[in-house]
Amino acid sequence: MSIYKSYTQDQLEEHFSNFIIKSVSYSKAALFSRNEKAFEMMNIYGYHSKSSASGVAGNAYHEALSQYFKAKKDGYELSLPELESIAFDFIDNFPANKWKLQKTTPTMAEAKIKAVKTTTALLANFYVEKSIYEDHVAKVLDVEISNTSFLTINGVDIPLPFNTIIDLVIETHEGKIVIIDHKSKNAFSSKEDLRLSIGKQAIAYVKAYEAYSGLAVDETWFCENKYSKNRSGENQLNMFMVVLDVDTRALYEDLLYENLKRLIEAVSNPDYVYLINDKDNLVDKAELYDFWAKTRMCEIDEFDIDETEVNKEMVKKRLRKIRDSSTTTISPKIIKKFKSNAASFIKYDLSTLDMEPQQKVEHILKTFGIHTQVAHTFNGYSSNTFLLEVSAGTKIASIQGHKLDIANALNVPNVRIPKDLKVYEGKSYLQVETAKKRDRDLIWCESELKGQKIPIGKDNFERTLYWDLDNQSTPFVLTCGAAGSGKSVELISIVEYAKLIPEVEQIVILDPKFEFMDYASHEKIEVYNEILAIENKVESLVREMNSLIKAGKKKKILIVFDEFADAIAASRKGKDLDIYSMVQVGNYRPTKDAFGFPVAGPPKMQRQKTGELKSLEENMRIIKQKGRSVGFRGIDATQRASTKIITGDAKVNYSLMICFRVPKEIDSRVVIDDAGAETLAGMGDGLLKTPDSPDLIRFQSFWKPQEQTA
Repeated sequence: MSIYKSYTQDQLEEHFSNFIIKSVSYSKAALFSRNEKAFEMMNIYGYHSKSSASGVAGNAYHEALSQYFKAKKDGYELSLPELESIAFDFIDNFPANKWKLQKTTPTMAEAKIKAVKTTTALLANFYVEKSIYEDHVAKVLDVEISNTSFLTINGVDIPLPFNTIIDLVIETHEGKIVIIDHKSKNAFSSKEDLRLSIGKQAIAYVKAYEAYSGLAVDETWFCENKYSKNRSGENQLNMFMVVLDVDTRALYEDLLYENLKRLIEAVSNPDYVYLINDKDNLVDKAELYDFWAKTRMCEIDEFDIDETEVNKEMVKKRLRKIRDSSTTTISPKIIKKFKSNAASFIKYDLSTLDMEPQQKVEHILKTFGIHTQVAHTFNGYSSNTFLLEVSAGTKIASIQGHKLDIANALNVPNVRIPKDLKVYEGKSYLQVETAKKRDRDLIWCESELKGQKIPIGKDNFERTLYWDLDNQSTPFVLTCGAAGSGKSVELISIVEYAKLIPEVEQIVILDPKFEFMDYASHEKIEVYNEILAIENKVESLVREMNSLIKAGKKKKILIVFDEFADAIAASRKGKDLDIYSMVQVGNYRPTKDAFGFPVAGPPKMQRQKTGELKSLEENMRIIKQKGRSVGFRGIDATQRASTKIITGDAKVNYSLMICFRVPKEIDSRVVIDDAGAETLAGMGDGLLKTPDSPDLIRFQSFWKPQEQTA
């Protein structure tokens, strides 16, 4: 066992502080061996190269096969159309700024068409020739395993955890444990090359899986799927098998260790000089030299460094030293000119050019024959808004069709273009919204509160958006968002503002996930966590509401229901809501008293259903239908954008709808009846649907630091 597995968390933190990266992998070691500067660019500075249409197709193919074998493991088989649907969804949701546009695919539309065609060919090949897999499979053991663990390679404990993603593990009919790796290719690799080079990858998979599962692996297979059609009619799938006997293992471990040793030595030395390999055809040379120049000019925050994988402080010190030494010996003007020259060779990619964002928007649309001018630019918190003047005769739909090209040029995953024009200073503009790296926070501020108007956030035009508790037309709010999207922060902000409103007599927080326990001690806040306690409280609120209606009185009560979908799913239903009582169903046989007179027999009792309770979902619906008139207000929040929960009938009761980032376009449509929330940046970047605006409003929610809450 690796000695590093016995380290405490404190020991590991001190240990990791000696390395510029926090983990290694076979792909990192292979890239470092091939081109050190490319390794530095991609794995330290987060300066990842983009994926060509063929590369995206290969990833989509992997995703489809992953789902196919997961289904196989569960005992059923996916059809070819189902696999194609999975792959096409992957392509549709692949971020625009990760596509590489080139000569054969100069636009996003052409790149996606090629990716779809390539994926279709790969899946058709697989479905026709899948027996190359299935004839050997007695049992599917694991699919798409992601593992990170300390490994011992060649008898040496590797000081950084090893990341591995393994496509498929099977048990054959002969009882062998086999790892299978899927590969998509334009042409088959030669068997001679594979015999020499594939062993290091094979042993990396084997060591990682054996550490993960405790099973001994017998063989590793690499299955290449060739998407270009063989004119000879030969098979499109080719399986290369690596048999792992004792001697073969020792040989491949020795080869892998050499690569890892050099990599570890480099990342433990903050002053290591990563060399450029000009003969590496797998990396765009112009991108590499553009990156080199950037390290001589830019600050640390201008790089997209992943702090979960990289020691940012060490990189910061290294970058400062590089920049200072470069500017001492070379004029900054010369470096800047060199960078511009390098960037000019990166064809079809505006993200690297020294242009303002608005210039990139105008330029990319002009390449499609669409003449526009960015008249106004507004810098929001999580997004920017460009207002475009569109030349006469231009169809708005034609610009909508190129939004992914705009996103690619701006180096963002996607852009949002609302259907309706934006009127600003008396003039109509087309609005283009883009996510951006957060450069400031919208801090919660008491002065934003106006009477009973609770601030929701600010839009990109710095206007504060409100939920007016005194307005009977906006009594209830629906909010939805995935984990990390800002939903909980928004709820906290609303509760903090509601605490300050004298007219709000009571705040009821229904909290099945136990995230709002800190508010339980506040004088006008009640917090309920257990499902049964939540059901009972909602039932009592219905009784209180009915009493207020009969008495003609009002009471301002704010109900905050977090993760209401989960609570409703876990609440009592059906027979669990039945009420049973002992009911007299007759009398037992009459008896006689001491004098012989007849006496009626004792009552015969039986437990029978005498009624039924209303479900949690029904009680909440009653509150929304009748509560507004007596002062009840509420906000319901959920991570699950499901039509089973957020039905059309349920949405009728919500006058305001807020959607933070969700995984898919369909989720956005479920909540706010429109696409767009899937493009949001997260961390409070939201879309608001309100009766006061014909179009969705993009906003940033307020954030109150934890030390200021409760």
